[in-house]
Amino acid sequence: MEVEVAQAAAQGGGQGLFHLFLQAHIVVKIVMAGLVVASIGCWAIVFEKYATIGKAKRACDRFETLFWSGQSLDDLYLTLGPKNNQAMASLFMAAMREWKRSQDSAMRAGFQGLEKRIEKVMDVQLQREMARLESRLLFLATVGSSAPFIGLFGTVWGIMNAFRAIAVSKSTNLAVVAPGLAEALFATALGLLAAIPAVIFYNKFASDTGKIAARLENFADEFSSIISRQLDERV
Repeated sequence: MEVEVAQAAAQGGGQGLFHLFLQAHIVVKIVMAGLVVASIGCWAIVFEKYATIGKAKRACDRFETLFWSGQSLDDLYLTLGPKNNQAMASLFMAAMREWKRSQDSAMRAGFQGLEKRIEKVMDVQLQREMARLESRLLFLATVGSSAPFIGLFGTVWGIMNAFRAIAVSKSTNLAVVAPGLAEALFATALGLLAAIPAVIFYNKFASDTGKIAARLENFADEFSSIISRQLDERV
């Protein structure tokens, strides 16, 4: 029996994982291929989100430095330019555009309602920014929760093939059951390989986007207070 184990191990090690994939049942192949594609997709999202969220954090830091530097709102509006679309700056630009569009009519009809419109514009822009930052995170969550079960499905199918091989050969020789067991364990490993990074990075990015959302909400509240004071001075 020890000799059989050694021979099977040597044969499996010589075949390699790719050869193991080629010899697997078509159902297990589909499971493996799907898990590999999901894993590649997860890593692509991880790299993209790492860059996007890092860029958003740095942009918020730069804008806050400019905003609290003491220059007037109009000067800051001209400095940033109409094409600025970076997280916190986009909230400021949206509010300032609404402010400038409504100034003439507000002078004639009073400033009642202008503050609420500005707050609404910032709220809509905030939701857009968060939707952009959180895009494709659902894919990470889905892979993280489903990949182990998909791998388990491949595992069960591989074990079924191992039992079929035993029934056909009428032998419990390890060389008979080893291929089915090997492909079953390989499917399990691929499921975990896809799920573990997906869960880890989903939690990280969810936390990061939550912190950015809190910063944007705080800025929106602070800017609303500034607008409210300026409107009170004009009444």
